[in-house]
Amino acid sequence: MDPRAADAPAPKGRSRRNFAGARPVMDDVARLAGVSKQTVSRVLNDNPAVRPETREVVQAAMRSLGYRPSRSARSLASGRTRMLGVISFDAARYGPASTLTAINTAAQKAGYLLSSMALDDTADHATVAEAVERLSAEGADGVIAIAPQHRVGQALADTHLDTPLVVLENEIRGGTQLVTADSRNGARKAVEHLLRLGHPTVWHIAGPTGWTSADQRLISWQDTLRAAGAEVPELLIGDWSADSGYDLGRRLARRPDVTAVFASNDQMALGLLHALHEAGRRVPEDVSVVGYDDIPEAAHLLPPLTTVRTDFAAIGRRSLRLLLDRIDGRTEERVEPLIPVEVIVRRSCGRPPRG
Repeated sequence: MDPRAADAPAPKGRSRRNFAGARPVMDDVARLAGVSKQTVSRVLNDNPAVRPETREVVQAAMRSLGYRPSRSARSLASGRTRMLGVISFDAARYGPASTLTAINTAAQKAGYLLSSMALDDTADHATVAEAVERLSAEGADGVIAIAPQHRVGQALADTHLDTPLVVLENEIRGGTQLVTADSRNGARKAVEHLLRLGHPTVWHIAGPTGWTSADQRLISWQDTLRAAGAEVPELLIGDWSADSGYDLGRRLARRPDVTAVFASNDQMALGLLHALHEAGRRVPEDVSVVGYDDIPEAAHLLPPLTTVRTDFAAIGRRSLRLLLDRIDGRTEERVEPLIPVEVIVRRSCGRPPRG
């Protein structure tokens, strides 16, 4: 057999296996590319010391042979598992679910798998700490925690691990990287939009107490009204559900002085619209409504809902970028933790009714 045959590209139609009939291995790639096994390993692990032309030859040999490196082999070579952990709470809601999907998509593109743990909203301090420790023990190279409640953030802050950690939707301080949407600015924009239309004040259906985004929107609602010299109405607290928006909306519908309402999420706004319609209060002729999040259905409600859009996909992508930077030791570039938001104006808002 001609010894040069081993270095020649596999002929068209030849099975993507080595001559013994087994799946191609790293040695096969090295022979075909005319390099050492160590060079192939460096290419697999994105070692910057490999020359671009050598990298291209090795990658071409991999494609020709149909070589797929095993995860365990890459882990041994790099000292990493290529697995990331994600802890989520209330994962059925639109925001957390959308963020988790974006993290998963970005992780796959970066060559990582996700190990996800969904915890109940009532998870206590010990349960949160145990979840982080478990993912670390399973070999996660890093952990992302979608932590919407203050107590969850405190539990994470108290968990001392060597594993890199990025926290979403919280305000914990220290060495932990944070990524969150700019809820304060979003609420301010929503209230200012209604005040500019001429409404004397804006009522608010807040999210549950203890949730970071709900508390930030509530505080911003109050501050914006006070800055405008407007009266701050009675606070109404929901639980993120359309049912709670409906129940509180029935109370608001009975008050003729209510002309504008800002709900802390679109689901509660949806329940509010139902209650107002049922009571014969027209939107926006009698009452203007603004929601928050811009769920996919918001544009198809009757009337289409004005809302604050949160880019949950950007939150997911940025959190993964931050985590991979920490894993790779790249910390010199500052990444802005706040994701901008914008008011999407639709037909649920108008000027207040006359007299």
